Amino acid sequence: MTQRIESWGRYPKATPAKVTRLTDRDAPLPESDRPMLVFGNGRSYGDVCLNDGGHILLGRGLDRFIAFDAEQGILRAEAGVLLSEILELIVPKGWFLPVTPGTKFVTLGGAVANDVHGKNHHRAGTFGHHVRAFELVRSDGSRRVCTPTENADWLAATIGGLGLTGLITWVEIQLRAIEGPWIQAESRRFANLSEFFVLSEESDRQHEFTVAWVDCAARGQHLGRGILLSGDFAPASAGQGKHPRAHGRLDVPFTPPISLINPLSLRAFNALYARKPERRFLTHYEPFFYPLDAIGHWNRIYGPKGFLQYQCVLPPESAETATRELLERIAASGQGSFLAVLKGFGTQPQAGLLSFARAGVTIALDFPFRGARTSALLNTLDAVVVAVDGALYAAKDARMSQLGWGLSTPRLEAFGDFIDHSFVSGLWCRLNACG
Repeated sequence: MTQRIESWGRYPKATPAKVTRLTDRDAPLPESDRPMLVFGNGRSYGDVCLNDGGHILLGRGLDRFIAFDAEQGILRAEAGVLLSEILELIVPKGWFLPVTPGTKFVTLGGAVANDVHGKNHHRAGTFGHHVRAFELVRSDGSRRVCTPTENADWLAATIGGLGLTGLITWVEIQLRAIEGPWIQAESRRFANLSEFFVLSEESDRQHEFTVAWVDCAARGQHLGRGILLSGDFAPASAGQGKHPRAHGRLDVPFTPPISLINPLSLRAFNALYARKPERRFLTHYEPFFYPLDAIGHWNRIYGPKGFLQYQCVLPPESAETATRELLERIAASGQGSFLAVLKGFGTQPQAGLLSFARAGVTIALDFPFRGARTSALLNTLDAVVVAVDGALYAAKDARMSQLGWGLSTPRLEAFGDFIDHSFVSGLWCRLNACG
């Protein structure tokens, strides 16, 4: 069967590929005369999950729980299980994911392959730091159980390995204990970028979770203004709030003919959001970790051309200066980002050979795709990142240069020993001229 497969950013445009739905973790990989790639739930933004004209293996069919030790907080599940499905099982039992990205609609295997990070990187590192084991199936039919002590080199290559080392069939992770689903949160305004760095460092010392929204349209003395959100899981004695499901779920039912993200809507949103009051509040984990999951198909608001997400990490010694330069270039371009997130990373060593997260400050941005104008802006941002030896996040990329790729993956040569050459992605071919 042939099907058009697209990423969450809807750019590059959906391309037809042969598809096979995986349903049996013990079955051999399908025979194919085309390069293969596993596709989870399609929440990667660029072409890391695409395989133009190739053979896509739909991983969501591997959706079974295998074992759950509710006393020790150890979970083993097939790689196609969603984080949302894991949360439904473990939260009532007093456990939570050790690290979670900004959406719960990603697969377990995808979380490993992209080595996702979250609001607590400064404390817990990335998802890969909490993987106890997984099984890796290669195109030659071999199977490896990888743990920190058994096939540890394959473990390091596959964590953050972008799906290029083979098929992950199941994953075992160590969970973290919680007393309930509630977060004691605090939001604080900062007037400019310098204030962000002071508040963020303070928050990282005091709280497990920290992240900031920044106004990309602000300039001058207000450059980098925004709101810092921090929080910790609340003890049972804190009581309960209102479950977000009581409010229902919004949905974007169709793709508008043009992007709804434009200079006018951005200025209005940023001005309104920047005036949100400072407060301390008790909230359910869903709106705290996954605010956009409350809006179905939110990626449609960017219109038929889709959007590009841009995420980089800047080294600690140059983070403030480089972040300021990035924000100045974005504001001057008039192409402000609707979602602009700033976060400090901790100093934990990278869990995988190609893992993105490393010490420094990361900024994530969304831009409606407007052709050459957007590409030109992102090229100027690349120049800032390259100048300070920063890195770009491949899981969210659709257009980085080979220079940016080389800086972002300094252990790429070592990774080459573990590639399964029957597995290929659009990103890999774009940056390595395969085929």
